[in-house]
Amino acid sequence: MIEATDFRNAMSLLTSAVSVVTTTGASGRYGFTASAVCSVTDTPPTLLVCMNRASYLHTHFVENKILTVNVLGAHHQSISNVFSSKLNSEERFKHGVWTELKTGAPVLEDSLVSFDCHIEQAQEVGTHDIFICRVVAIQQAQQDQGLIYFNRTYHQVGYATGNDSRIDSASLVSEVR
Repeated sequence: MIEATDFRNAMSLLTSAVSVVTTTGASGRYGFTASAVCSVTDTPPTLLVCMNRASYLHTHFVENKILTVNVLGAHHQSISNVFSSKLNSEERFKHGVWTELKTGAPVLEDSLVSFDCHIEQAQEVGTHDIFICRVVAIQQAQQDQGLIYFNRTYHQVGYATGNDSRIDSASLVSEVR
Protein backbone atom coordinates (compact mmCIF):
# COMPACT_ATOMS: atom_id res chain seq x y z
CA MET A 1 0.00 0.00 0.00
CA ILE A 2 1.27 3.45 -0.88
CA GLU A 3 1.33 5.90 2.02
CA ALA A 4 -0.29 9.32 1.50
CA THR A 5 2.98 11.14 2.33
CA ASP A 6 4.89 9.05 -0.24
CA PHE A 7 2.25 9.88 -2.85
CA ARG A 8 2.36 13.62 -2.01
CA ASN A 9 6.17 13.61 -2.20
CA ALA A 10 6.07 11.91 -5.60
CA MET A 11 3.37 14.29 -6.88
CA SER A 12 5.52 17.28 -5.88
CA LEU A 13 7.74 16.26 -8.80
CA LEU A 14 4.88 16.59 -11.30
CA THR A 15 5.21 20.08 -12.77
CA SER A 16 1.90 21.95 -12.78
CA ALA A 17 0.60 25.28 -14.00
CA VAL A 18 -0.61 27.50 -11.17
CA SER A 19 -4.16 28.87 -11.36
CA VAL A 20 -6.55 30.82 -9.21
CA VAL A 21 -10.02 29.29 -9.46
CA THR A 22 -12.87 31.68 -8.65
CA THR A 23 -16.64 31.68 -8.29
CA THR A 24 -19.37 34.11 -7.33
CA GLY A 25 -22.93 33.85 -6.15
CA ALA A 26 -25.42 35.03 -3.55
CA SER A 27 -22.96 34.43 -0.70
CA GLY A 28 -20.10 36.40 -2.29
CA ARG A 29 -16.92 35.92 -4.31
CA TYR A 30 -14.51 33.10 -3.52
CA GLY A 31 -11.27 31.78 -4.92
CA PHE A 32 -8.39 29.42 -4.23
CA THR A 33 -5.01 28.54 -5.70
CA ALA A 34 -4.99 25.28 -7.63
CA SER A 35 -2.59 23.12 -9.57
CA ALA A 36 -5.09 20.29 -10.20
CA VAL A 37 -6.59 21.63 -13.44
CA CYS A 38 -6.56 19.73 -16.70
CA SER A 39 -8.04 19.73 -20.20
CA VAL A 40 -10.62 17.00 -20.80
CA THR A 41 -11.66 17.57 -24.44
CA ASP A 42 -11.89 20.34 -27.02
CA THR A 43 -15.25 19.17 -28.39
CA PRO A 44 -17.03 20.54 -26.46
CA PRO A 45 -14.35 22.62 -24.69
CA THR A 46 -14.18 21.04 -21.23
CA LEU A 47 -11.72 21.01 -18.38
CA LEU A 48 -11.57 19.52 -14.91
CA VAL A 49 -10.78 21.09 -11.57
CA CYS A 50 -10.12 19.09 -8.40
CA MET A 51 -11.16 20.52 -5.03
CA ASN A 52 -10.95 19.16 -1.50
CA ARG A 53 -14.45 18.67 -0.07
CA ALA A 54 -13.15 19.66 3.40
CA SER A 55 -12.41 23.20 2.18
CA TYR A 56 -14.77 25.86 3.52
CA LEU A 57 -14.98 27.13 -0.08
CA HIS A 58 -16.31 23.85 -1.50
CA THR A 59 -19.99 24.55 -0.76
CA HIS A 60 -19.86 27.89 -2.57
CA PHE A 61 -18.48 26.33 -5.77
CA VAL A 62 -21.05 23.51 -5.70
CA GLU A 63 -23.96 25.89 -5.08
CA ASN A 64 -22.85 28.52 -7.63
CA LYS A 65 -22.27 25.94 -10.40
CA ILE A 66 -19.84 28.33 -12.13
CA LEU A 67 -16.13 28.97 -11.95
CA THR A 68 -13.27 30.63 -13.78
CA VAL A 69 -9.80 29.12 -14.02
CA ASN A 70 -7.30 32.00 -14.13
CA VAL A 71 -3.93 30.62 -15.27
CA LEU A 72 -1.24 32.72 -13.63
CA GLY A 73 1.65 34.46 -15.33
CA ALA A 74 5.20 34.55 -13.98
CA HIS A 75 4.50 37.88 -12.23
CA HIS A 76 1.55 36.46 -10.23
CA GLN A 77 3.38 34.57 -7.48
CA SER A 78 2.03 37.00 -4.86
CA ILE A 79 -1.55 36.44 -6.13
CA SER A 80 -1.03 32.69 -5.82
CA ASN A 81 0.20 33.13 -2.24
CA VAL A 82 -2.76 35.37 -1.35
CA PHE A 83 -5.32 32.85 -2.66
CA SER A 84 -3.68 30.00 -0.76
CA SER A 85 -3.45 32.00 2.48
CA LYS A 86 -5.81 32.30 5.44
CA LEU A 87 -7.02 35.74 4.27
CA ASN A 88 -10.79 36.03 3.95
CA SER A 89 -12.39 36.26 0.54
CA GLU A 90 -12.89 40.02 0.61
CA GLU A 91 -9.18 40.57 1.38
CA ARG A 92 -8.06 38.12 -1.34
CA PHE A 93 -9.87 40.03 -4.09
CA LYS A 94 -8.14 43.29 -3.09
CA HIS A 95 -5.09 41.84 -4.87
CA GLY A 96 -5.14 42.03 -8.66
CA VAL A 97 -7.62 43.67 -11.03
CA TRP A 98 -10.81 41.63 -11.44
CA THR A 99 -13.37 41.68 -14.23
CA GLU A 100 -15.86 39.10 -15.48
CA LEU A 101 -16.87 37.28 -18.64
CA LYS A 102 -20.04 35.32 -19.43
CA THR A 103 -20.76 33.57 -16.08
CA GLY A 104 -19.90 36.50 -13.82
CA ALA A 105 -17.18 34.56 -11.97
CA PRO A 106 -14.13 36.74 -11.22
CA VAL A 107 -11.56 36.97 -14.02
CA LEU A 108 -8.03 38.15 -13.23
CA GLU A 109 -7.57 40.85 -15.87
CA ASP A 110 -3.92 40.07 -16.69
CA SER A 111 -3.87 36.29 -16.25
CA LEU A 112 -2.21 34.29 -19.03
CA VAL A 113 -5.60 32.87 -19.91
CA SER A 114 -8.94 32.62 -18.13
CA PHE A 115 -11.44 29.84 -18.77
CA ASP A 116 -14.97 30.86 -17.77
CA CYS A 117 -17.04 27.75 -17.06
CA HIS A 118 -20.28 26.12 -15.97
CA ILE A 119 -19.78 23.17 -13.63
CA GLU A 120 -21.64 20.34 -15.38
CA GLN A 121 -20.88 17.52 -12.95
CA ALA A 122 -19.03 16.74 -9.76
CA GLN A 123 -17.51 13.32 -9.15
CA GLU A 124 -16.42 12.29 -5.64
CA VAL A 125 -13.01 10.61 -5.50
CA GLY A 126 -11.46 10.09 -2.07
CA THR A 127 -11.21 13.45 -0.28
CA HIS A 128 -11.84 15.52 -3.41
CA ASP A 129 -14.49 16.38 -5.97
CA ILE A 130 -13.60 16.48 -9.63
CA PHE A 131 -15.58 19.27 -11.26
CA ILE A 132 -16.22 18.70 -14.97
CA CYS A 133 -16.51 22.20 -16.40
CA ARG A 134 -17.85 23.34 -19.79
CA VAL A 135 -15.88 26.35 -21.03
CA VAL A 136 -18.23 29.14 -22.19
CA ALA A 137 -15.72 31.98 -22.63
CA ILE A 138 -11.95 32.45 -22.84
CA GLN A 139 -9.81 35.53 -22.31
CA GLN A 140 -6.13 35.46 -23.27
CA ALA A 141 -3.40 37.96 -22.40
CA GLN A 142 -0.47 39.00 -24.56
CA GLN A 143 2.24 37.43 -22.43
CA ASP A 144 4.21 34.22 -22.64
CA GLN A 145 5.76 33.73 -19.20
CA GLY A 146 3.89 31.26 -16.99
CA LEU A 147 4.03 30.38 -13.31
CA ILE A 148 4.51 26.71 -12.50
CA TYR A 149 4.89 24.71 -9.30
CA PHE A 150 7.56 22.00 -9.07
CA ASN A 151 9.17 20.33 -6.07
CA ARG A 152 7.19 22.54 -3.68
CA THR A 153 8.41 25.83 -5.12
CA TYR A 154 7.46 28.29 -7.86
CA HIS A 155 9.30 28.52 -11.16
CA GLN A 156 8.85 30.62 -14.27
CA VAL A 157 8.49 29.15 -17.73
CA GLY A 158 8.11 30.68 -21.15
CA TYR A 159 9.05 30.49 -24.78
CA ALA A 160 12.65 30.60 -25.87
CA THR A 161 13.59 32.94 -28.71
CA GLY A 162 13.02 31.61 -32.21
CA ASN A 163 9.94 30.05 -33.77
CA ASP A 164 11.34 26.51 -33.84
CA SER A 165 11.26 26.32 -30.02
CA ARG A 166 7.46 26.17 -29.91
CA ILE A 167 5.74 22.81 -30.09
CA ASP A 168 2.32 22.59 -31.66
CA SER A 169 0.15 20.87 -29.03
CA ALA A 170 -1.89 19.15 -31.75
CA SER A 171 1.33 17.61 -33.08
CA LEU A 172 2.31 16.55 -29.59
CA VAL A 173 -1.04 14.83 -29.07
CA SER A 174 -0.81 13.02 -32.39
CA GLU A 175 2.70 11.85 -31.54
CA VAL A 176 1.49 10.41 -28.22
CA ARG A 177 -1.36 8.47 -29.82
